[in-house]
Amino acid sequence: MPVKPSERHKILDILRGLALLGIALANFPEFSLYTFLPAEARAAMPTAAADTAVRYLQYIFIDGKFYTIFSLLFGIGFSIIISNAARREANGLAIFYRRMTALAVIGFAHLMFIWSGDILMLYALLGMLLPLFRNASDRTLLTTACVLLCLPVGIDYTIELFGLNPSAGVVALQQHYCAEYGITDDNFAYWLRDAQSYADTFKFLIQGALVRVQEFVDGNRYFKVAGLFLTGYCIGRRRLYADLESHRALLKKTFRYSLGAGLPLSVAYAIDSMNGQPHGPGFHTLLYTTSVYPMGMAYVSGLTLWYMRHKDSKILDLAAAPGKTALSSYIMQSVAGMMLYYGIGLGYGAGVGLIYVELTAACIWIAEALLSKAWMTHFRFGPLEWIWRMLTYCRTLNPIKSDNE
Repeated sequence: MPVKPSERHKILDILRGLALLGIALANFPEFSLYTFLPAEARAAMPTAAADTAVRYLQYIFIDGKFYTIFSLLFGIGFSIIISNAARREANGLAIFYRRMTALAVIGFAHLMFIWSGDILMLYALLGMLLPLFRNASDRTLLTTACVLLCLPVGIDYTIELFGLNPSAGVVALQQHYCAEYGITDDNFAYWLRDAQSYADTFKFLIQGALVRVQEFVDGNRYFKVAGLFLTGYCIGRRRLYADLESHRALLKKTFRYSLGAGLPLSVAYAIDSMNGQPHGPGFHTLLYTTSVYPMGMAYVSGLTLWYMRHKDSKILDLAAAPGKTALSSYIMQSVAGMMLYYGIGLGYGAGVGLIYVELTAACIWIAEALLSKAWMTHFRFGPLEWIWRMLTYCRTLNPIKSDNE
């Protein structure tokens, strides 16, 4: 059986819900097609000055920080599945692999038919490796995680030194499909806005899936995510989330040191990004590594400390609601982006400044939070979570709450 509502830990839902806000703020510049616009088109917008300031803030406070939180929570979730299965004398690995298989199918459908920026399929495939570490010591977990998180720095310096191009094959295939469909540099930023049928939208999604693979290869994303999974698994196995008060001192120390290191380095990372990485990709990745992960840990520890002082906060209650329906909320963000900005929807893409894009993303998250809160008063699971759980546990589950829940 899946985790009962009474067995959930609110802090995990809060962190997951607020991570969804960060994910929306990170993804909507691409949904809106703003990211793809030529520099001169962005500069010609009436919000250009404000957009530049927002872009700096994105690099400092958003870029990479929230998938860091999601990845940590994914590792924690693995530990919960394994421990609950052991307590109930069930086959935890079988449950976990069914869960990952179902998530991979959902992620593939999301990637190919809705949005090319999907992260779910990568999570599912890398998640299948987690059981290899289920009996590893904490020292082994954290050492391996550290190596994986730092490995991209060495890889990018090596690529820079020897002039390598590991994604060349993927790029060639992507360019093949662009040539076949007539997607060019001139119409790339406007294709989805101008597409009047889903068939044209799907053409862009095909090459977009290959762009996503290129991003994973060039960004060494699989090493980063795997390292965060192992870190989260270590945290989850020690059940730090279940006894927060006894770990208050650790949380305070983590917040103080992580913010002290992460914030100034995030400013440096933003400056380097906005100026076109003048010191090369290796140095850029070094700044990314030393800024993104500390800031992510600062967010986790800071929000946890805030929750410990304000457990009855209505704002935190609202934030926890989409955390309970995270899969549904994540997919709905993509659907909302498609309906707002693509030609098959309202067609607002490529014509809105970044500041308005981010305000729209925040409003969509608020709407999701309110909708999730209303939904969860009547149901045990979000709609996609219900399907996911039935596929995981191979049984029909009643989604409607009983009177005593």
